[in-house]
Amino acid sequence: MANLVSADPAGPPQGWWPVDRMILGYLAAVCLLLGIWFPEVPGAGWLLAAHVAGAALVVLAVRARPTRGSAERLRMVFRYWYPLPYVASCYKVVALLIPVVRGVQMDAQIARLDRMLWGANPTVWLERIHENWLTEILQVVYSLFVPAVLLVAALLWRKRRLEAFRYYAFLIALGFLASYVGYMLVPVRGPRFFLAGEQHFELRGGWLFGLLQHTLDRLESAHYDCFPSGHTELTLLAWWSSRQISRKLFRVFTVYSVVIVFATVYLRYHYTIDVFAGAVLALGLLLAAPYLYRVGKSSVG
Repeated sequence: MANLVSADPAGPPQGWWPVDRMILGYLAAVCLLLGIWFPEVPGAGWLLAAHVAGAALVVLAVRARPTRGSAERLRMVFRYWYPLPYVASCYKVVALLIPVVRGVQMDAQIARLDRMLWGANPTVWLERIHENWLTEILQVVYSLFVPAVLLVAALLWRKRRLEAFRYYAFLIALGFLASYVGYMLVPVRGPRFFLAGEQHFELRGGWLFGLLQHTLDRLESAHYDCFPSGHTELTLLAWWSSRQISRKLFRVFTVYSVVIVFATVYLRYHYTIDVFAGAVLALGLLLAAPYLYRVGKSSVG
């Protein structure tokens, strides 16, 4: 494992990083919600314990005195990488909280906005261009969402651009957490469920389509995770950040971003309003994140 200290001219900063404060604040907010609705949330006790343990692990990693050797390298690897699995693991908890805390479903309102905008339901209209090979390709592209986001992080890490890596981890964590807030405010399951009765046939693909769709269904089907479109938001954040790697990667990400945005609607996972909201949120975060990151760095101590 490469020497992390030598990769940063002045060495990795000690104390609190901006992402630490943000994630601990989010964990505290979720613990508060779990405490308020404790009797109604399935497994609330275990979830509270997991959140407290996760927060304690971050605090220990931050507060630990710097040493040398493999233990210090392991601590720093954790500090750099933990935000990504942490925010991903928060996804399931949001799915448990929404039915209890909100208790509403807003698909009807979002679908109505789509019809007002286009004069039809886009997922139904897109049936006219359905092709098995197209469905197969788009399902693969859609399923590569998380690897695509992680690719930028992995390449920054490989190039030892650790300050850029810290900012990217902050940006992606901020993107995930902001989308979770959106899911809580506007609970939407998506056209695959709400408009199922209006579709004239089920999507058909090749031999990978069924496997990938079934896997995603097991992970996402019971969630109210459509508004805003996290696939759109996080892909655009990764697309913009890929400029730091190379122009070639940026061009590849440009094509990938266009395809995955189209796939979200063609595959009936999202309304177009979800996609617009995800794009607007991504733009807002790209504008606000540098300021938030500077504020977080200035308050480090």
